Amino acid sequence: MTALDVTGRRTGGLALPGRRAAAPADGAGRRSRGLARYVVGRVLQAVGVLWAAWTATFAILWLLPSDPLALLLSANNVEVDSLTPAELAAAQARYGLDEPVLQQYVGMLGDTLRGDLGTSITKNLPVTELLADRLPGTLQLAGLAVVLALAGGLGLAYLAAWVRWRPLKTFLSRLPSAGVAFPSFWVGLLLIQVFAFTLGWLPSTGDAGPAALVLPAVTMAIPTSAAFAQVLTRSLEETLTEPYIATARAKGLSRGAVQARHAFRNAALPTLTILGLLVGGTVTGAIVTETVFARHGVGTLAQEAVLSQDVPVVQAVVVLAAAAFVVVNLVVDLLYPLLDPRITHTPTVRRP
Repeated sequence: MTALDVTGRRTGGLALPGRRAAAPADGAGRRSRGLARYVVGRVLQAVGVLWAAWTATFAILWLLPSDPLALLLSANNVEVDSLTPAELAAAQARYGLDEPVLQQYVGMLGDTLRGDLGTSITKNLPVTELLADRLPGTLQLAGLAVVLALAGGLGLAYLAAWVRWRPLKTFLSRLPSAGVAFPSFWVGLLLIQVFAFTLGWLPSTGDAGPAALVLPAVTMAIPTSAAFAQVLTRSLEETLTEPYIATARAKGLSRGAVQARHAFRNAALPTLTILGLLVGGTVTGAIVTETVFARHGVGTLAQEAVLSQDVPVVQAVVVLAAAAFVVVNLVVDLLYPLLDPRITHTPTVRRP
């Protein structure tokens, strides 16, 4: 039995008096509000992660068996034993070390929120100035490493899924495991020995010129590329066995078109999560790489600060690394609905 709704269109059921059809905009508005709540929630979560990282670093450094006042004074070529009790008390008051730990925590946290990261204990310079000097080199290195890792991982996974000859296919599928197994510092030393000392193609250390970026960037890219290729290869192999892939092939599409247009998009979804972790790890992995290649970056700055227990610098580097993880993973989470429209962040509405 049919009836007319309030718009005059014929429906397949009885018309209910006083009831209007739901406007299509309601669904779009609900999705928009759900996405907005999701983004706000993720931003608040990111702020919470940064606060937790800052707090944990403050607690760990405060518990270390060291005298921060002695470190401050030694940076100015002053020995603690040479000070009188009055001068020692004045120095503690000047640096705020005479205050309770909780008050020091609140004060330093407030300064950080205002953009004041403090002053380096050993270098007697603002931390923001040190980061501004070291950060560009580290970002160049990390950016090139990420590009190389993505290109290598995608190429290796695509080739492993494309090849039909079983021995070569097995070799390509097992190759990422070797890349993950080797430590970064060992890979860096090996690359230096081969390409710098033996062949003489590239400089072994330093950061003078674009050529000095190649070996450290490859060192950082190898484990990231291997892990990414390992996950993507398995995901591609599973996706290529799905029924819709057989349907696409039955329509006459070539292997390349099926793999690129149909399989890769769905296979990339599981790799996004690990990609966020790997890219964030590439940024923090600069500490080891810059130490091996003697580069003037945030990695060596962090190493120097840890060895000298330079609390403000260590806290700034930790927050910077945490921010890299948070931003990358937030971008990855927001990319999920673009790759698969079925993934939404709107709350599920249960209907009776």
